[in-house]
Amino acid sequence: MLNYILLQQAAAADMQGAGWSSWIMIIAIIVIFYFFMIRPQQKQRKETQKFHDSLTKGTKVITAGGIHGRVVEVDGPVVLLEIASGIKIRINKTSIYPSHEAAGADAANPVNAEKK
Repeated sequence: MLNYILLQQAAAADMQGAGWSSWIMIIAIIVIFYFFMIRPQQKQRKETQKFHDSLTKGTKVITAGGIHGRVVEVDGPVVLLEIASGIKIRINKTSIYPSHEAAGADAANPVNAEKK
């Protein structure tokens, strides 16, 4: 009978220690999730917003639909793109991304690459 009581106390002590280790694991998973998922997305969102704010006339861009064009006019949240000679379309800034040529020019220019 005494052995049974001692075994129950030992099992209860093990369960209390397991509680702390499970909390530590949950916190570790949340921290890892933050650094590998949430933080990079926030950084990318800030860079995209910075690009949208810096759009100027003559910037080469690609739309979300894959249309390549050059910015002709910026009017608030709307941009006028020239996609061919004399063909212009209006599109929201949120649907515009930098072209590969512009991204390559930034990488080739060390002054712009250091600012990022």
